[in-house]
Amino acid sequence: MDRRRFTLGTGLALVTIARAVAQNVAKTYRIGFVEAGSSVANQLFLDAFKSELRELGYIEGANVIVDSRWAEGRAEGFHHAITDLISLGPDVIVVSSGAGALEAKRETSSIPIVFVGVVDPVGDGLVASLARPGGNVTGLTLNAGKGLIGKILQLLTKIAPGMTRLAILWNPGTVTLANRERLSEAQDAARALTLTPLPIEVRDRNGFAPAFAAMRAQRANGLFVVTDPLTLANRSVLVNLASLERIPAAYDFGEFARSGGLLAYGASTTWQFRQAADYVDKILRGEKPGGLPVQQPTKFELTINLQAAKALGITIPQSLLVRADEVIQ
Repeated sequence: MDRRRFTLGTGLALVTIARAVAQNVAKTYRIGFVEAGSSVANQLFLDAFKSELRELGYIEGANVIVDSRWAEGRAEGFHHAITDLISLGPDVIVVSSGAGALEAKRETSSIPIVFVGVVDPVGDGLVASLARPGGNVTGLTLNAGKGLIGKILQLLTKIAPGMTRLAILWNPGTVTLANRERLSEAQDAARALTLTPLPIEVRDRNGFAPAFAAMRAQRANGLFVVTDPLTLANRSVLVNLASLERIPAAYDFGEFARSGGLLAYGASTTWQFRQAADYVDKILRGEKPGGLPVQQPTKFELTINLQAAKALGITIPQSLLVRADEVIQ
């Protein structure tokens, strides 16, 4: 009798497990993906995200649908992309940049949101704290504390030792606090290196040529770019203008150097999109976004473009080349 009960109980348990597995297999999750730039320039981020999803067992078209939208570097682009995705009823939304994350939070308080590439999620009001975000928002921040821009400018002075006047290209029209904070940090870092900081504004994609004309008028002989959706989406235009003006430029996103820029040092954006897939997996398995701590960057990369250096007549010190994670020939 005991054996019969045991067998019956075991059989019922197995049936329950089988049904649960079948239900899980039958479930098709929908993920909304909003990137700050264009599909032409930033497809690699979506590819990295999908690659990690596959590693986690999600097969597109079988148990997951990824709806992607592109903001094209424009604030209004985020609004259209996110409202469109919400109408599809996603289980979770992945969005890049502070501007994108703020727009997503404004549009929904119920759909889980995972952000990527946000500099100051606490200061911008996205989360209550890094350790305990609360609400429906969590993700990955680019903020590793003060000092990163100072390191970038130190690298630039080693490559361009005659630099004295540093243009700082930034977008004052962004909705986040990060750009002003990074402008201030860049100005302080420049002064600490005895460089004269020259803030140069750019507000839309038509403003890059006038911005470089302003640099020329102010005799800038070095450039640091404050990354935001506008500058990242138009990075090819930006690095081409820097080359034409023969101005050594440094960036905090590796994608600028891969697009022809001279030097970049910062957190790996591709790695962050892979980590975002891990957070999506946790949320789909039942964890609440508000209980998942915001991750700070742990993987940084130094990228040097030798083609850009040659065009500028610059010789990169061997000491930097051996430190670089990627050298573009």
